[in-house]
Amino acid sequence: MITIICVIVALVVLVGMYFSYNNKEVALRKEAEAQKGKIEGVHDKMWKVIQQKAEVSNEYREAFEKIYPELISGRYANDNGNVMKWIQESNPNFDTSLYKDLQQAIEIQREYFNNAQTRMLDVIKERETLLETYPSKWFIKNKQKIEYEVISSSATKGTMTTGIDDEVSVFKK
Repeated sequence: MITIICVIVALVVLVGMYFSYNNKEVALRKEAEAQKGKIEGVHDKMWKVIQQKAEVSNEYREAFEKIYPELISGRYANDNGNVMKWIQESNPNFDTSLYKDLQQAIEIQREYFNNAQTRMLDVIKERETLLETYPSKWFIKNKQKIEYEVISSSATKGTMTTGIDDEVSVFKK
């Protein structure tokens, strides 16, 4: 009788482990699939925010370049010995805050994108660990690899291939 109870308990534990590990694997695979969509959405938002903020900054610069000479020339066109008044007057200043805002947006959006990719790699690592460790390795039926290639620049891909990173100039000429 004790033997039968031990066998039943062992079977219940094994069946429980089978379902538990397979459910964990399914959850990780589904999270990875969802994360791919999230990465695409974050990437899309990142480029739209950066591009549109850059357009606003560029439009502001172009508008300022147009109106500033006209403002100054209009003030002093009929100069009656008052050329030096400009020293005392408040002239329009070019506001660089749009460029600071653009710079912050680039940094923030890039960080969101990096975090989304990092999460994807964490999910893949967690699933691979589940597939390769005991006892879960014995119970998981779907061992198909999650396909994902990290999105990066051609410069980074080249560095990873060659093992050399000589580019130190931010402003290439």
